Amino acid sequence: MTTTNANSRQPTKLDYASPTQFRFSIIKLPKVEYFATAANIPGITLGQANQPTPLKDIPIPGDKLEYDNLNITFLVDENLENYREIHGWLTGLGFPKDNEQFRNLQNAGSDRFPTTKNTGLNKELGQIRKAVQDDGGLYSDATLFVLTSKNNANLEVRFRDLYPVSLSGLDYNQQETDIQYLTANVTFAYKIYEFATVGASGVVETTS
Repeated sequence: MTTTNANSRQPTKLDYASPTQFRFSIIKLPKVEYFATAANIPGITLGQANQPTPLKDIPIPGDKLEYDNLNITFLVDENLENYREIHGWLTGLGFPKDNEQFRNLQNAGSDRFPTTKNTGLNKELGQIRKAVQDDGGLYSDATLFVLTSKNNANLEVRFRDLYPVSLSGLDYNQQETDIQYLTANVTFAYKIYEFATVGASGVVETTS
């Protein structure tokens, strides 16, 4: 018989999570990071399968997770510098005018991703050695810091290989009676996100 210790089941923190206690950090967009006003921890969904039976089908857990997108809202600075950071990133990924725009995006990340300009040899094609370029400059890592009630970083949500998929427009209007400073919304896709303690090299795994 399993013995349960009642003391171990009590919560260790009695403070509630506040929606204003956060800080967002992204390597590739320092100006967006500074003006960020809203962010989210994306939801995740685990699919399911149904096991057929002569009576009711039995649902069983799926084997692939689906991650919702990361959404960031930020105030736009007067020179639109932070807005243009993301606009340029999207333009480089989509290269609407010329292939050179894609190459410029790769080269622009060489200060943060030193291997971006290095050409290696792809050995995945058997005996054929094909020169390839690292795609590190196309992506960025980001961290959402969850703060305590005293504004101390308590938990990190680490996003890996993040890139923008959409950027909202900016609406100017001279008939506004009160100044509402412009904000923009950007949506990111990413490979995975994980929880980690502040400053730790590993992630926090929770399986129960």
